[in-house]
Amino acid sequence: MSDIEIKLEPQDEFNHQPDEASNYNESMYFNVFDHNKKMGGWFRLGNRPNEGYAEMTCCIYLPDGRIGFMFGRPEITTNEFFDAGGMKFEVIDPFKSLKVQYRGKILLLDNPKDMLNPSKAFKENPRVECEADISISGISPMFGGQAVRKDGKPLERDPEKSFSKAHYEQHTSGKGIIKINGEEWTIDGLGLRDKSWGPRYWQAIEWYRWLTININDEIGFMFSIVHQSEDSERRGGIVLKDGKYEIVKDCKIETEYDDDHFQKTFTAWAETDEGEYEVEGKVISLIPLRNRRNTPEGDSLVTRITEGMTQYTYKGIVGYGMSEYLDQVIDGKPIGP
Repeated sequence: MSDIEIKLEPQDEFNHQPDEASNYNESMYFNVFDHNKKMGGWFRLGNRPNEGYAEMTCCIYLPDGRIGFMFGRPEITTNEFFDAGGMKFEVIDPFKSLKVQYRGKILLLDNPKDMLNPSKAFKENPRVECEADISISGISPMFGGQAVRKDGKPLERDPEKSFSKAHYEQHTSGKGIIKINGEEWTIDGLGLRDKSWGPRYWQAIEWYRWLTININDEIGFMFSIVHQSEDSERRGGIVLKDGKYEIVKDCKIETEYDDDHFQKTFTAWAETDEGEYEVEGKVISLIPLRNRRNTPEGDSLVTRITEGMTQYTYKGIVGYGMSEYLDQVIDGKPIGP
């Protein structure tokens, strides 16, 4: 019998007292896609209170293939709430209802691959006004939480190698409006949200593949492969079916890449105690992002994260969601398969 259990309480929806680790990060993430309009986006705030800033990201996929994108590291002095850089998240009713808001500039990209060179992209593409107001509702149970020992003793973790100490996810619906440069869209879609807290470096793992999938409001998936080292790889996820989650015991993803090694199409297979599932993915619109960090020894570490709005097909039914591929970049190349 394991002496470790997963705990999740309604108060975990609100922010925690930061650890002493300098790289403590508490983040919330939401995505939502309107299946009829074939558009949507994702929003993230990651508070790093011990480093004095938050990571704010807004990414909107427009129906014509353009992408609106903004990233910032606004200063923060507290971890009491998510409100930085024009973005704000509110918990209305834990596990049931939340609000996402963004007010600020957004970079409007006709060619999202311009972000392969971020400084050049920000100089050569227009920054326009953006507003987003979206109400998020849970349509599934909660999945995940914090691993703790049953005797109450803390789990020992190395902050330098940590990606988070707690993490949970939930399939959701989202309704609201998005305005960009005078254009306005009403959004009525589906998505997935997550929250994590604890020490985090983006370079703590070698690569991962994260698929968030909403076929409709009754069928959804999340598949995850996290490769930390040759000796450590976690494959898992969830299947939303009939209002309940089936836990994925194993999964695999076979990907076809384009010339820039961006995911183009893929097949995802998963197994639960109840059966096997196969989902086809086709990326509609993709933006490449990166994170850089210099080690105390002076080494420069580069992480590439490709964010693709993806059309998914399960048993002939079409849905939408995200495919997020993270790779460390070694000698100019992403290292994942």
